[in-house]
Amino acid sequence: MTHHKGSDIIQDWPDESREAAQLVIDQYGEPQEATASLLTWHRPGPWKRMEASRTFYSHEFPTPHIDSVESVIDYRVPPEKFTPLARFDGSVIVERTAGEVSARCHDEQANFLALNLMHDIVTDQKSVEEARAYYAKEFADYRRKEPTPYMEQLRVPAGHDTADPDELVLSDEDLQQAALEGEKKG
Repeated sequence: MTHHKGSDIIQDWPDESREAAQLVIDQYGEPQEATASLLTWHRPGPWKRMEASRTFYSHEFPTPHIDSVESVIDYRVPPEKFTPLARFDGSVIVERTAGEVSARCHDEQANFLALNLMHDIVTDQKSVEEARAYYAKEFADYRRKEPTPYMEQLRVPAGHDTADPDELVLSDEDLQQAALEGEKKG
């Protein structure tokens, strides 16, 4: 049986990832790309890209849930902020070379929350501990039907020229020299 539409493909997915993917389809329509295990939307809403995967990951912070929907933005993270972000939330993924940051959680609202707090950490508005405490508070406030400003929208400025090609440390001459040394050993 050939599947073409995301909403057809996900019928075979586990409940956890199917329900998460369906929320994205409900919000943004059918994905532009669909394979048996991954749906991709390009430029949905405020995002550069969203992906819903058949594979899901168990995540205990701040309370047990599953991660299967990834939201990507253009954003440059200084290398010294990588470790604080890893301590903040293991589902915030930084791609330095591509100049992208994403959050992978169970829904778009949780991804807003994670990436808004990522920005607060990078811009020194919150420490890792403050960001984790705020994440837990807003997560609970959502259940309490209290206001959740960080879950409602992306509060991160749009990124431009965020790719970081790093810098050359081996010249062509260095590589030729290494090859010559290798030939001598050969």
